[in-house]
Amino acid sequence: MGVSRFTRRSLLQTAATSVLAAPFVHGAFAAGRLAVGFWDHWVPGANDTLTKLCQEWAAKEKVDITIDYITSQADKLNLTQAAEAQAKSGHDMLTFLAWAAAAQTDNLEPVDDVMGPLIAQNGKISEGIEYVAKQNGHWIAVPACVGSPTLPSCARIDLFKEYLGVDLTKMYPPGAPADDALADKWTWDFFLTAAEKCFKAGQGHLIGVGFGVTNDSVSWIDPVFRSHGAAMVDQEGNITVKSDATKQVLEWFKKLVPYTPKDGFAWDDASNNKYLISGQGALIFNPPSAWAVAVRDAPKVAEQLWTFPSPKGPKGRFDAAVPFFWGTWKFSQNKSAAKSLLTFLCQRSSVEQTVAASHGYDIPPFAGLHDFKTWLEEAPPKGTVYHYPPRGDVVMVIPYSPAPARIANQIYAQGTVPKMIAKCTVEGKSIDQAIDWAASELEGFSRS
Repeated sequence: MGVSRFTRRSLLQTAATSVLAAPFVHGAFAAGRLAVGFWDHWVPGANDTLTKLCQEWAAKEKVDITIDYITSQADKLNLTQAAEAQAKSGHDMLTFLAWAAAAQTDNLEPVDDVMGPLIAQNGKISEGIEYVAKQNGHWIAVPACVGSPTLPSCARIDLFKEYLGVDLTKMYPPGAPADDALADKWTWDFFLTAAEKCFKAGQGHLIGVGFGVTNDSVSWIDPVFRSHGAAMVDQEGNITVKSDATKQVLEWFKKLVPYTPKDGFAWDDASNNKYLISGQGALIFNPPSAWAVAVRDAPKVAEQLWTFPSPKGPKGRFDAAVPFFWGTWKFSQNKSAAKSLLTFLCQRSSVEQTVAASHGYDIPPFAGLHDFKTWLEEAPPKGTVYHYPPRGDVVMVIPYSPAPARIANQIYAQGTVPKMIAKCTVEGKSIDQAIDWAASELEGFSRS
């Protein structure tokens, strides 16, 4: 079995044993070759456990498996998908981020025969994830049990106490529900106040949010809009950006931006992690990958980190989910083996191992797989990621849903919303001009 990390050069060159019933039984797909492309995990060591599981499956099924770990940095994952779809050649099974699987619906093998038994065994899939993974009445990809995060708050316990008088461990205690009286005060209005107080403290410990065009920036912004009732496009594809709610949110961002890092509009997915790990950041919106790296590289920072839900607005409290999906191309040479591996990796015993290896980063999409002890026991400090999986009043959402997939994918991939924010905060445009620009972009997406 070969394992590698997929580079731009290799992109250009490359144009389970199931406990369920048949057809996934040994002999139906034994032997042959299987080329798999997994996302290159942020959490140190997480890839090793996934590789081990694939090796176990391949040895039993007598499949010659090759694994590439493909980074999402510099858009390599999306570039890989686009190249393989065009060439009708490449990996038999590939990882897709957020809306990317839905964008490849016509090229992906339906996996209803995999998903039916898995849902019966592991519980339902959240409506938001199903909305993306089920197109034209069919499951077009399996929601991945590896790599699928949400982006809640991750903040410094000490700085929140010093600057804001807030004890995060009391607001969201480990192993227990949130303190409703305290959590009710965790709103976007308070968040704005927090950003101002951190800035005016003069110690360089800012609220670390970015406004770039990569996943983290595009994702954390959606709950702000959604929790104020603002949306870009509705479920029928109607453009809804021209609203009082959108104007209200853009006014909020105009107040926020001066209190955030000056280079925030150039941030990528690694920037907020680095900002927190360096000791500068008072808060970021991120899965526990930044904390996990801090445990290794900056333990004094890690000891002060606490993960908890996003602030709430008038319409509720939402955590942005950036789900990963595992899909099999219609042109795959070994579809049966790919489906068998998908089934194996979604078994409870497999998922428990990958969740532990990611230190709780991975949030399984199946409702019955949210009871692992990892989220309570991870430390330091103990229980730091207990409130990472959505609990209580938190609603997990896919950014820019429920817009039709073809439009939502473009809003997401093009970074339309952070670009709109940039227009009226740093580029000198009025809010109305920024909204008009966004509406024009959306009209183009609707026609494509």
